[in-house]
Amino acid sequence: MIKVIIERRIAEGLEANYLESIRYTLKAVLEAPGYISSESLIDINDTNHRIIMTNWTSVQAWDVWHKSDARREALAYIAPILEGDEKITITEAR
Repeated sequence: MIKVIIERRIAEGLEANYLESIRYTLKAVLEAPGYISSESLIDINDTNHRIIMTNWTSVQAWDVWHKSDARREALAYIAPILEGDEKITITEAR
């Protein structure tokens, strides 16, 4: 199993829009092969900094989702709300 950490910075004043947009992403990822679970976190010192931690069966499963049309469509809703690109870190326990 791997854990993918996605960090995003929401543009000031667009927090409500972000919450609406990530619902679409959640619906899409639930159908992705290899997806296990996810958790959405808010930085308590910077509420526009969001961290999404997702669990996948393998790097290959994540890569398929990461490059998929479904993810691209989901990000089309989120991208206009963000300040800059999301940061993605792929981790595993050893």
